Amino acid sequence: MMNDLFRLPDNLPVPIDDGGAQHLWNSRLPEIELVATDGAKINLSRLPGTLVLFCYPRTGRPGEPSLVENWDQIPGARGCTPQTCGYRDFYSELREAGIQHVFGLSTQTPDYQREAAGRLHLPFPLLSDEHLQLTRAMRLPTLNLAGQVLTKRLTLVARASRVLHLFYPVFPPDKDAEHTLSWVTENQVLVREGAGS
Repeated sequence: MMNDLFRLPDNLPVPIDDGGAQHLWNSRLPEIELVATDGAKINLSRLPGTLVLFCYPRTGRPGEPSLVENWDQIPGARGCTPQTCGYRDFYSELREAGIQHVFGLSTQTPDYQREAAGRLHLPFPLLSDEHLQLTRAMRLPTLNLAGQVLTKRLTLVARASRVLHLFYPVFPPDKDAEHTLSWVTENQVLVREGAGS
């Protein structure tokens, strides 16, 4: 059965906070270059200003079956396309609120992500962590499915390479961008000047 990638099914299981992201509070982004869908190599730790990095397991493609048959029953698995589209739809508001950079990240290949970025008309790049460099360096929480390591859904707000805030678990995924924008709007001193101010 093929799913509508843009619509979240009713009664999705709610992920619980398993503590898998607790160590990320106030952590530093590592010196790692990741390939972006616009062809650039991005080192998140060297970017000026404040950034939002939302991580997700994997986007699907229209007409393709899910990675595993019970995908929708895995807490936190379903909803990557609605999450990504949320950041697309709130991108201008996030920029106006002081976010200089928005990135999505998964362990999918750059080619797979490039197709999604074009199809979804994203105004920001997706980053590929297909070799698990960032995932391992930051010890991001993961799912292991069908022989693949997937990043669990979480969102980081960082400035000058330091994590200022994180959302984990993220639910519902289609409200992630809206929740992030609310936090950014309410924490303008942190967003515009950083934790050291």
